[in-house]
Amino acid sequence: MNPLAIGNSRSRQQLRLNWPDGREQLLNHVELRRQCPCSQCRAFRLQGLTPLVDERVCVVELNSQGYGLQLIFSDGHERGIYPWAYLANLTPTTPDPL
Repeated sequence: MNPLAIGNSRSRQQLRLNWPDGREQLLNHVELRRQCPCSQCRAFRLQGLTPLVDERVCVVELNSQGYGLQLIFSDGHERGIYPWAYLANLTPTTPDPL
C-alpha cells in the first residue's frame, strides 16, 4: 500500500504520510534516521548498539523508489530505502497541538 500524499517539514523535523485508509502518519526525522533500514545501520542495531544521531538532523531530500522512499539526511546519510510497509509500521510522533 502506497501513501496518497507525502509531505516533509524540515522546520518541524517531520515526514507526513497520508495513507489510503485515511490515516495520517507523522514521523520524526531523528527517529527515521535511527531506524534506517540500510544494511550498515541494521547490522549496528543487531549488535545492540544505538546509533548516535544529532538531534538536529533532518530529511533534506525524498526520492521515490517505487516500493518506498530513499531519504537523504542533513548528516549526509543516504543509503537507506524505506519500503512503504516499513514506514507504515513505524510509530508516529505525536502531532503538535494547535
